[in-house]
Amino acid sequence: MNWQPFSQIRLRRVLTLAGVCGLLAAASCSTAPVRDRTGGGDTRPVAPSAPPVERAPSATLQRLADEAAALTPMSRSSLSARFLAATRSLPPVASRTVYMNEVSREYFSPAAKANLPAAAQSKLAEVTLDEYRYYYTKYGSPLAYMRPLDLVYAQGFTDTGGKLIADLGYGGIGHLRLLASLGAHVTGIDPDSYLSALYSERQDQGNVPPARDARRGATGSITLAHGFWPKDAKMIERVGQGFDLILSKNTLKKGYVKPERKIDKRQMVELGVSDEVFLKTVFNTLNPGGMLMIYNISPKQQEKGYNPQADGRSPYTREQYEKAGFTVLAYNTGDDAAVRDMGRALRWDRNAKDEVSDLEGSLFAMYTLVRRPGR
Repeated sequence: MNWQPFSQIRLRRVLTLAGVCGLLAAASCSTAPVRDRTGGGDTRPVAPSAPPVERAPSATLQRLADEAAALTPMSRSSLSARFLAATRSLPPVASRTVYMNEVSREYFSPAAKANLPAAAQSKLAEVTLDEYRYYYTKYGSPLAYMRPLDLVYAQGFTDTGGKLIADLGYGGIGHLRLLASLGAHVTGIDPDSYLSALYSERQDQGNVPPARDARRGATGSITLAHGFWPKDAKMIERVGQGFDLILSKNTLKKGYVKPERKIDKRQMVELGVSDEVFLKTVFNTLNPGGMLMIYNISPKQQEKGYNPQADGRSPYTREQYEKAGFTVLAYNTGDDAAVRDMGRALRWDRNAKDEVSDLEGSLFAMYTLVRRPGR
């Protein structure tokens, strides 16, 4: 199968008390004489404790906080508002080293490299990926998930606590971390070796500490499934079932799955199964009442030629969804105004020289939302 990596396609504050004094009396007793408990009679005053030091956030974490502040006025739900606010709880991440085969463009973690024969290791180039690369996708901000969250909220998905969420073609861990910090159990699905190399450390998966404003008792988690789903039986097992929401942003585009013209195979999303098998697998992976949200952001189609990235329609017809058992809530519904507002807030309308371009005729969005009938 020639399915190319999804992400190639789209582009405490610790409150210290002074000595043994209580909080209210701390200021008055912080310099009081303290007698030596060994009986030495030392009554020298104890210096007051230094106030806690809050380190300034890194450039990446500050950028995410700034983007969240810019997007917050556009939030249309408490779900997306909490998603944005959770950026304040993201931890700093040190740069990481991965290795890339410059011919095949395949990536390897240090551990994966060590398992290769010496001849294969010699062909790898060392690549350093910083905190920005950790939290952002190759082509944009993880906060762009705000909009599909607003849309599923309107259909009853109002809370993430204890919910199972999958993202097909997740492309980056930033939004997964935010959702998990709000109590969701999130599974990121993607075959891209870049992601499996980057997110290869133990702390990248498992339980995620709650965000500051997360609801009590809501401890979420992250699972990463790197491989071809649903073609690979091992991936079916790894991903599992019982999901309340499956997201897919900028992956399930008609231009990638069923292009109207012949395109470079590197641009294709080849799922490796028939339409019927894919949709039935999605149906069975969802809980009754669970939803599949396909949200695609696209540029303007070329006047000459064909850009598969610009065809953001669903690769499946309304009839195919219904035949698979889904209730269609929205089908190829335009969301242009909302995505342009989001794009301006995220400065997608500005180039490296800070020159402003018009998004009205160059940025589009379309979504399809279906539900498995049930509760």
